[in-house]
Amino acid sequence: MTNIHPSAYVDPDAILGEDVQVGPFAYIDAGVEIGDGCIIEPHAVIYPYVRMGRNCHVWPGAVIGAIPQDLKFEGEVTYVDIGDNVNIRECATINRGTRASGKGVTRIGSNTLIMSYVHVAHDCCVGEHCILVSYVGLAGEADVDDWAIIGGSTVVHQFCHIGKHAMIGGGCKVSKDIPPYSICGREPLCFEGVNLVGLRRRNFSSETIRDIKDMYESIYFQGLNISDGCAKVEAGFPRSEERDEILSFIRNSKRGIVRGYDALKSSGE
Repeated sequence: MTNIHPSAYVDPDAILGEDVQVGPFAYIDAGVEIGDGCIIEPHAVIYPYVRMGRNCHVWPGAVIGAIPQDLKFEGEVTYVDIGDNVNIRECATINRGTRASGKGVTRIGSNTLIMSYVHVAHDCCVGEHCILVSYVGLAGEADVDDWAIIGGSTVVHQFCHIGKHAMIGGGCKVSKDIPPYSICGREPLCFEGVNLVGLRRRNFSSETIRDIKDMYESIYFQGLNISDGCAKVEAGFPRSEERDEILSFIRNSKRGIVRGYDALKSSGE
């Protein structure tokens, strides 16, 4: 049974599933679809064209589906798509997509945690099981793959790509792509190694983790350029999901991947 507080506003054209709870002074506009079991806390705002899966929790002050902060936006119908079991904490903001991007949708994958004061700009795609810690800011069309963790107060430049199982430290400035399975930090931001703790928690085998470390050793620490490092990995390691993920990510990177710490030191940055 849906439970809507008398002071909340729910547009008659909004579609709410079973067992949805809407708290005092929450606002849900027309064209919104909310799945079963969701909780919309007091003073949360959900604007048109938001589609939300099951068992999501939207906390006070969060604003989902506001028009993009993009001068190319011309009032077109665009969307926010949110998966199941997504937790959106206090005062987080998630903007709709834009037609100019060719996407027209901002996506948040299932089982993701969006902490307080996070901003997800237009046409971003955040994968499943991700964690965006408080005050993270994703600029337009940034992509965050499954299981990535972004530390608090980190800002991500538009069009950047953060790979699967990557972890970025707090307070970082991301202007290059972050390769999968890596851990990155410092100022300027650089590759610091493999996300060992995260991979162990997700039941990667010791052999697989060792292979990932050895691949990145070839790419970052043997004096090769990135292309030659990738060629060495391709020739020296048998095909695997992890090898193919690393090579595909790096070779398809549009902004280039972060540099290694040793390269930054030698360049004096």
